[in-house]
Amino acid sequence: MAFKLAITGKSGSGKTTVTKAFLRIFREYFPEKSILLFDNDLTSELGHSFGLDIRNTIYGIRSGKHEYKTGIPEGMSKQEFVEWAMEDIVVSLDENIDIIVSWFVGAKDCRCPITAQINDAVLKLIDRYDIVIFDCEFDLKYLNQLVDTDIDTTLIVGNPTEESAHLAKRIEEFSAKYAAGNQLGVIINKVDNTDLTSVYELLKRYDLDVLGVIPTDKEINPLDKESSLIQNAIKQFYFRLNLPQVRE
Repeated sequence: MAFKLAITGKSGSGKTTVTKAFLRIFREYFPEKSILLFDNDLTSELGHSFGLDIRNTIYGIRSGKHEYKTGIPEGMSKQEFVEWAMEDIVVSLDENIDIIVSWFVGAKDCRCPITAQINDAVLKLIDRYDIVIFDCEFDLKYLNQLVDTDIDTTLIVGNPTEESAHLAKRIEEFSAKYAAGNQLGVIINKVDNTDLTSVYELLKRYDLDVLGVIPTDKEINPLDKESSLIQNAIKQFYFRLNLPQVRE
């Protein structure tokens, strides 16, 4: 069964950078494990950060607009067809690393068969991997509209401002029912100073569980979103997370 990490937060908070940092850490700690990056953000920025413009999405399967790489095999059930199409849109990034993009998702209360078929196909897909990282759209509700799966750890990426703390609280409230009682907390990104007292006081007012702090990386490449500084910062609080741990 896959370990599942969801990265949520407001657009511009640094979700994609944090997602890629976790990818690099997982590759360093567990080079033998398979990883699926699941881009559930409407901007599809995660794929762009790898220099990819991924047009084949789960929404394309749902809407019937996906252009298949091969002909459609005969004799398939509708469920088999959706599962086959899902495999067709997975993009390989490196050995043991794949990415898939969802784009738009349908409403969970839609009674059309394709909603359940996609849910089941996504579940089957993610269970093939050891680790799945979801780059989410704002909160877990949007992801849950696509697939109903337990998330081991949900991280809300926030910034050290009053507005961001308020939004982080809203995201926490919206996501709590979908986190299935598992770990749900905040990491503060883009912190400029070493005195964190004001940051913690701000989040304490909103009763937010802070799992870690990440400093601003002024040298980060805005195109590929790679940052060794951010990776090292995450390693400092990684042990607090409900994720696979490195054995001594």
